[in-house]
Amino acid sequence: MPSHPPRPVVAAIDMGYGHLRAAAPLADALGVPLLLMDLPPLGDARDAWFWWRTRALYEPLTRWSQVPALGGPLRRLLARITAIPDAGGDLSAPSTGTRWMERAARAGAGRALAEHLRASGAPLLATFYAAPILAELHGADRLHCVVTDADVNRVWAPPHPARSKIRYYVPSEPARRRIESYGVAPERIRLTGFPLPHDLVGGRERSALKRNLAARLGRIDARRAVADAAAAEIGPVGRDDSPPLVTFAIGGAGAQVGIAARLVRALAGPLRDRRLALALVAGRRRDVARKLRAAVAAEALAGHSAVEVLEERDTLKYLRTFNALLARTDVLWTKPSEMTFFAALGLPVIAAPPVGVHEERNLRWAVEQGAALPQADPDRAGEWLPRWIEDGTLARAAWNGYRRLPALGLYEILHDLGA
Repeated sequence: MPSHPPRPVVAAIDMGYGHLRAAAPLADALGVPLLLMDLPPLGDARDAWFWWRTRALYEPLTRWSQVPALGGPLRRLLARITAIPDAGGDLSAPSTGTRWMERAARAGAGRALAEHLRASGAPLLATFYAAPILAELHGADRLHCVVTDADVNRVWAPPHPARSKIRYYVPSEPARRRIESYGVAPERIRLTGFPLPHDLVGGRERSALKRNLAARLGRIDARRAVADAAAAEIGPVGRDDSPPLVTFAIGGAGAQVGIAARLVRALAGPLRDRRLALALVAGRRRDVARKLRAAVAAEALAGHSAVEVLEERDTLKYLRTFNALLARTDVLWTKPSEMTFFAALGLPVIAAPPVGVHEERNLRWAVEQGAALPQADPDRAGEWLPRWIEDGTLARAAWNGYRRLPALGLYEILHDLGA
């Protein structure tokens, strides 16, 4: 009997949630485990040490850069690290980041990954730029990279792009143009969209997406700003008097805890009156969950049915539980990380301040499409957030996200892989 070719190795890194959130739907759809590039079988002790040290520098930098009294110099440093040119043109020359990648390869980072790929005969599908680049520097081939921001730093492209065979899946037209400007051949770049979870999309017909959006509009579009027009495409939009659910998602570094605490204070009245519901997402961070619960308790809302805190230590369980929460969420408040792409689900996004230039570009992209709005003053959210719901502002953002942003990235990537 003919043997089937091996399934792709799906690799990510545990550095925030973005790379994991892109990889999990792909691994599920392919029926393979989600592997981390710095741990066995893809990484050895050199990889574990190298990426631990990188995390130990980057994650505190992102967290402390958001502290008002201390953050200025750190924000400027973070902006230099994540810098993206304003202009286009030929940007293929090596950069500080690409030279750093080459030094890492010479020190042995990525060697175990390349050896695993050769031994297994499997192609690589990675959601972190370093995995395919390091593997290629060690002689591996059949490498695929899923880009997880709307615009990216030079480090995402290989040091010597003209010689590279890495194939890129990008979530936006700005990312496509940027990767090409870094010297990657156009035929090796595919504009797919971000790989959103199948449970929230429902296949190419977007059945789950349409069902959730119709229910959402029933709660946040009482004045029928878009509901009547939407019904012709997504099905009947009935009126639902349940309190709209606002989900505040904190990033992996925990930099937005202060905003969440201010939000709880500002919304205490509407929450007590059950005019709104609030979900606070701590993710895997126990320290963040403690602070969120303390903020809830300070407003005498502990145990109140309108407030919930999501904490889950296991990574894959957290991602699945969070997806289930998003299915019933009406407004998503988050920093403009990879979560920006979830606006394609018809989720109106309220954006916390961006952390790094890549998040600034994510926010710009989503705002230009009418799918996201920068947050107003969190201390007055009890005034402007209900108004944005009542006057249809957030309903229109939901509809713009559904109509204008790509939602089929998962299926486009799988199709290109022949899976």
